[in-house]
Amino acid sequence: MWHGARVTPAQRLVDVDYLVVGAGASGMAFTDALIDHADGVRVALVDRRAGVGGHWREAYPFVRLHQSSTFYGVASTLLGGGRIQTEGPEAGLHERADQPTIQAYYDGVLADRMLGSGRVELFAGCEYSGDRTFRDLATGERFEVPERCRVVDARYLAPEIPAETPPRFGVADGVRVIPVNDLPRVEDAPSEYVVVGSGKTATDAIVWLLGHDVDPGAICWVRPRDPWMLNRAVIQPDPAIYLAMVADMLGVCASAPSLDEVFLGLEDAGIMLRIDRSVTPTMAKAPTLGTWELQRLRTVENVVRRGHIVTAHRGRLEFADGSVAVADDALVVNCAADGLKQPPLVPIWQPEAITLQPIRAGFPCFGAALAGYVEATRPAGSEGGDAEKNRLARPSSFGNSLTDWATMNVVGLQNSAAFNSEPDIKDWADRCALNPARIAPDHPGSPELDEAVARMRANVGPGLAHLAALRDERLAEAPPR
Repeated sequence: MWHGARVTPAQRLVDVDYLVVGAGASGMAFTDALIDHADGVRVALVDRRAGVGGHWREAYPFVRLHQSSTFYGVASTLLGGGRIQTEGPEAGLHERADQPTIQAYYDGVLADRMLGSGRVELFAGCEYSGDRTFRDLATGERFEVPERCRVVDARYLAPEIPAETPPRFGVADGVRVIPVNDLPRVEDAPSEYVVVGSGKTATDAIVWLLGHDVDPGAICWVRPRDPWMLNRAVIQPDPAIYLAMVADMLGVCASAPSLDEVFLGLEDAGIMLRIDRSVTPTMAKAPTLGTWELQRLRTVENVVRRGHIVTAHRGRLEFADGSVAVADDALVVNCAADGLKQPPLVPIWQPEAITLQPIRAGFPCFGAALAGYVEATRPAGSEGGDAEKNRLARPSSFGNSLTDWATMNVVGLQNSAAFNSEPDIKDWADRCALNPARIAPDHPGSPELDEAVARMRANVGPGLAHLAALRDERLAEAPPR
């Protein structure tokens, strides 16, 4: 735990202007933008972990960002240097940082940008207690911040991770169940691996197994829902590529007769991917996926679609509607933690707290940095106050169902129009590498970019309106909760 000079001698009052609870990706991005654009403000960062970086400190060892490194981190410091991969299955695409690289990056941002500024204090190993107080988990020592201090909740959407989440199913005697983190440490290989989960963690685990010469026939994939995933090749920090994808997406949204048809149209356009073309997915968290990964995933034919496991027994998996046989020595790899939370959306700016949430579709680091910039440049007492900030940046959920995905994109596009209408925010966003839709001021331009921008502008009105209508139709059809 590091304490700055402005902690009082009693070490109870921490004299800061902002208390940021959570030093993961969102908390770091918000703090970085805040101190970059607000003169003289002081920030206390509080996190229950031993340092900054959030869930990356406990991530499984073979994880990589599913998106380009350029889109991740803080606005002031480019992660990965914008490098292009020159070899391997993703040659030509921007690099994706691994866990050690990401952790070193956040440690560097903390030391150089934040602590080095003299305006940020880190309280690691501490937990926020509410009511402007927090305590040291090791010593029990308690701290408080002044009444004028704004609390920033950067934990509202904090992900669960397998290493810290017990299985959500019963485990009978004699069954080996491990979190995905332990997969590289398995010494006595089983005759069958049972991978549990539908999302990015499960796909990473299977790709890792196949890359380590595990036969596809030795993998049983318990996939409660089939997922739609984004083609990584079109989610790149090149505006001619990214904005062409947005233009294509909006064009599909403008004419598709249903949300299911939207996704099928996006698949035809090379934007969305699904593992099994005979199954229409119902999950749309939409991480990016490489086509080389897709090819590997399709080699696993033993896929169990019977919902969630109730109990794992030696030699069988029990579901609500029956059981499925597995090998007696099967190793169950738990990949089913809730990586994208879906709590109720609340206004980002409220009197009791600034609650960080996504602002545009996906790309949470950009949303958190944008909130930090808006807070820094529209201080207390400015025209409109928090109401004006909330007008510029409404919260948007992460995707889960197809309806959630539609809502995420509708709100994100509306937010983009709102904050880009402010000249200073647009200028900042165009210079911020975290923003996937930016055209940098020094971009040389190209006919391809001009064509993409023209198509996007033509498609945005009808595409946005029809996507919202399809979303509303689906919501009206949903059974009452």
